[in-house]
Amino acid sequence: MTIAIRRQGHLDRFRTKSVARVKGSKRSLDEIGKQALFYRNAIFEIPIALKHYRRETLRLVAEVALGSGALALIGGTVVICGFLTMSAGAVVALQGYSSLGDIGVEALTGFFAAYVNVRIAAPVIAGVGLAATIGAGATAQLGAMRISEEIDALEVMGVRSVPYLASTRIVAGMVAIVPIYGVAVIASFLASRTITIVVYGQSGGVYDHYFTSFLNPTDLLWSFLQVILMGLVVMLIHSYFGYNASGGPAGVGEAVGRAVRASLAAVVFVTLAVSLAVYGVSGNFNFAG
Repeated sequence: MTIAIRRQGHLDRFRTKSVARVKGSKRSLDEIGKQALFYRNAIFEIPIALKHYRRETLRLVAEVALGSGALALIGGTVVICGFLTMSAGAVVALQGYSSLGDIGVEALTGFFAAYVNVRIAAPVIAGVGLAATIGAGATAQLGAMRISEEIDALEVMGVRSVPYLASTRIVAGMVAIVPIYGVAVIASFLASRTITIVVYGQSGGVYDHYFTSFLNPTDLLWSFLQVILMGLVVMLIHSYFGYNASGGPAGVGEAVGRAVRASLAAVVFVTLAVSLAVYGVSGNFNFAG
């Protein structure tokens, strides 16, 4: 009798866990479907945003690129991404010179900087900076509007909330990321050159020779296209989590955290996908000298 009761208890617990797993799987599939539907609507309604909400789009472009208020000088996305990629370029030079020096070819540090900065370091660091600044800010703004019922008020007034709030931010992120990344790439190049020449004492002519010989303009173009795609993905993710935030201020904070985690993973995935698509077949070096 006791054994039968124990078996029945084990069966009941197993059934409970199975039901919980099924419900969890259904919730995950529902969440994926909601995200896909939101992303589709936000992308397809970009023409509506450009046609009817041009002023809001321009305002968001300026806010995304330069920041607002007193933070514009030190907290703008341009400044933050510039410092991040400058640090990455310095690390590339430090590690490149040290590693290449172990085998006696430290003169190729210019090649290492031209290759790694353009294909890996600068795009990834710029994507991380984009997610941590523009993306997190967009999630917090939209989340605050959601919990204060401002989005519902827009709907009541006849304003289409998705193109006005999400599509405009997506356009702003994709437009602003181009000059931001231009500054970021230049900062990484200058940092690598300064560390190699000033710190390690390598001849500027040697560094410039190998740098210009191996720098491929096509790789630089692909790098810009990669960060534009990153801007699209990051803004889609952060707009979704902010637009659907719930649970008061604590829910907005949770939405920001979930959005940042998802966008950081997406940045790495985009880098992997673009690298496989562009360089997966042929990873040959460019030599122009």
